[in-house]
Amino acid sequence: MFPVTPRKDKTPAFTGSGTKAYRPHLSAATVLAALLAAPAGALVGKAAEPPGPALSPEGIEFFEKRVRPLLATKCFACHSERSGKEAGGLRLDTRAALLKGGNSGPALLPGDPGKSLLLHAVRHQEGTAKMPPGGKLPDAQIRDLEAWVKMGAPWPEGGGKGPGEREKGQLTIDNSQLSIVNSVRTHWSFRPLQMPAVPQVKDRNWAKTPIDAFVLAGLEKQGLKPGPEADRRTLIRRVTFDLTGLPPTPEEVDAFLVDRSPQAWEKVVDRLLASPHYGEAWGRHWLDLARYADTSGCNSDFPVPEAYRYRNWVIRSFNQDKPYDRFLQEQLAGDLLPAASDGERYEQIIATGYLATARRFGSLADEFHLTIEDILDNAGKSMLGLSLGCARCHDHKFDPISQKEYYALYGIFASTKFAFPGTEIPPERKDFVPLAPPTQVKAWEEWERSFAAARKQTGELERKVKQLEKDPKQSEALATARAGLAAAKNRVRELEAQPVRIDLAYAVQEGKPGNARLQRKGDPKNPGDEVPRGFLKVLGGQTLPPGATGSGRLELARWITDPANPLTARVMVNRIWQGHFGRGIVQTPNDFGTRGKAPTHPELLDYLAVKFVRSGWSIKAMHREILLSRTYRLASVDVPQNAARDPNNEWLWRYNRRRLPAEAIRDGMLAVSGALDRTMGGEHPFPPQPFKYTQHRPFYADYPTNRRSIYLMQQRIRKQPYLELFDGADPNAPTAERPISNTSIQALYMLNDPFVHEQGQRFAERVLAAAPETDARIRIAYRLAFGRSPEAEEIALGQEHLAAGRRALQTMNLTADQQERKAWASYLRVLLTSSEFLFLE
Repeated sequence: MFPVTPRKDKTPAFTGSGTKAYRPHLSAATVLAALLAAPAGALVGKAAEPPGPALSPEGIEFFEKRVRPLLATKCFACHSERSGKEAGGLRLDTRAALLKGGNSGPALLPGDPGKSLLLHAVRHQEGTAKMPPGGKLPDAQIRDLEAWVKMGAPWPEGGGKGPGEREKGQLTIDNSQLSIVNSVRTHWSFRPLQMPAVPQVKDRNWAKTPIDAFVLAGLEKQGLKPGPEADRRTLIRRVTFDLTGLPPTPEEVDAFLVDRSPQAWEKVVDRLLASPHYGEAWGRHWLDLARYADTSGCNSDFPVPEAYRYRNWVIRSFNQDKPYDRFLQEQLAGDLLPAASDGERYEQIIATGYLATARRFGSLADEFHLTIEDILDNAGKSMLGLSLGCARCHDHKFDPISQKEYYALYGIFASTKFAFPGTEIPPERKDFVPLAPPTQVKAWEEWERSFAAARKQTGELERKVKQLEKDPKQSEALATARAGLAAAKNRVRELEAQPVRIDLAYAVQEGKPGNARLQRKGDPKNPGDEVPRGFLKVLGGQTLPPGATGSGRLELARWITDPANPLTARVMVNRIWQGHFGRGIVQTPNDFGTRGKAPTHPELLDYLAVKFVRSGWSIKAMHREILLSRTYRLASVDVPQNAARDPNNEWLWRYNRRRLPAEAIRDGMLAVSGALDRTMGGEHPFPPQPFKYTQHRPFYADYPTNRRSIYLMQQRIRKQPYLELFDGADPNAPTAERPISNTSIQALYMLNDPFVHEQGQRFAERVLAAAPETDARIRIAYRLAFGRSPEAEEIALGQEHLAAGRRALQTMNLTADQQERKAWASYLRVLLTSSEFLFLE
């Protein structure tokens, strides 16, 4: 689909490598056939459920988080076995009941929202009963139901009552949950970390490091042999993109090629780890998990000008090699940690932007419970590799997390005060945290109060004047009101002319401490028993000490980063491995529970995790451990006998060829063209406050820049256009793995987008200025774009392309110099959009 670098192998770009497999949904015919095939009487009473779609972890989680709570709170009161009601002959508390339907017919047709009566009812379509009776559901909840039906309506076994759904808030654990807890003793991810013995291998000469020994032991067990090592040019391009997200310069390639010392590769790795661009590349990995955005995510998607401070804190933390345990602690409780200076204290406050950047939903009070749920979901997946959100409405069906434990964690964040970015109602921002000494903060607070009072008075007087203008008898009162309004406006102008400004952080503070009450079926309007704040029993079960006066965030941060917690280190080293190999040792990086995949190399995972903790939680030391292995330096070439036995390369006999992420494609083009601005990004040029956006007119903007792609402004409601096109992270969810798509729109972007054309022109100017002869220019272009010299055939193909371009341009009203520049820009766009440029070998 993309233009191709003129090479002998003619390898096309985007040949489907990494394309996500399509999962078909159940068709109407499939469902009907299943119903007809059911035994007589099977649909009467407690029916045997027709077969549903294969239950993927994603489908189960979506149902448990989005659909079951919705049905329980909005539908079960009138349509469930427990309520004793079947209004319209319809029950909605089992999948079988939905498929059977009521007096109007089946309520659900999996895979087809348009023919599902349940969707007709909640959309309030004509000719159907409008449900629920209390008013139409919010659009977001209707979209959730539509998405669930499109999935094929996955519904885990167990009917409408999960093991944690208790009458009257009872917190006992039933047999199903006890069996889950007991099974944990044998599940690999919950076992204590222990350093495994490095295995003995047959080919001792091949294994240069313990990592190699673990990998080779697996290969030998499968009857496989590792493939050849990659050449030096391939390796330096691979590792430079891996660690910095940028291509190596020709000078860097040459220096590595001529360095024949035993430490040559080590020196390259150390140089790249010390680069300021390392933090930009690996900070992006963490921001994917933190679902970072520069807007709030409410229905009007208010801008948050201060959000960039957290983004830049993440980049600085990676560059400083901040110990990972401290990195997590500061994000959860930086404001509560001791600091040696004001600057350090401000940095730690900014770190809690991880919590503040949680998604916002509607008004400040009514829907804030959804923000806390978003935090628990994110922290569980990103830090622990657990789907905590599945325990919101009932005990987790697969992992040892009870609903009581969920609300033990919930209480910690309910005891926290969050900066509020504003929304349609109310639009006023509040509780942003000052980054200034107390005297400056006091002056700023006084100015803020005066300015708010003056604006409020102006608004009240404007309304009063409008009312008085309607009554001719109120001329005297109208004159007084107009005079007052003029004075109030003058006061606003005076304050605007002499503002008191200080730096603010989108962060959190301690709130009023207290335990949360369990929410029956996840409904905050249906509270159960109070739950003491604490941690998951399977990871220690710690609780706040008696008389604790804080929120519990600091204690939680220490529980999560306790070296005895077996998950935190395992999850992070798996993410680092995934960043270098394209796939983790555990291929479900956000799910280390019983529904996730088991590690392909469990001993290797534990070796890395123990080394990680022993190194002082040094992320850079873990990079070094992995990159100095021979396993990392394998070529991506095929070995037919290996491919026949291990086509998915589960046992790592070669390096996995993969497409560059969206940011590296764009940044690589900017770097090669010479247009890249390498300075750190700051605040975006948002419109002036106060913001006045609504759900019907939400904020939307795109601010072009030649800085690294990590500094592009990212919204929640509408993704940044380029990042959306090339599979950038979803800022609404913790993204552990980006999908890799291959679409015609991507090809059209490469052919037609002004950004690509601009980089082609800049690249042409750079090449034309570097040498006078065509052959020399082609060689320079190849070295800049690919880190190698072209072959003779490639030079000939380049000359042909340039000659054809010059002939085509002769018909245009252009000077000879303009024709030459355009011909070169056309040719160099071919290089920038080629398979060799877009893929990592």
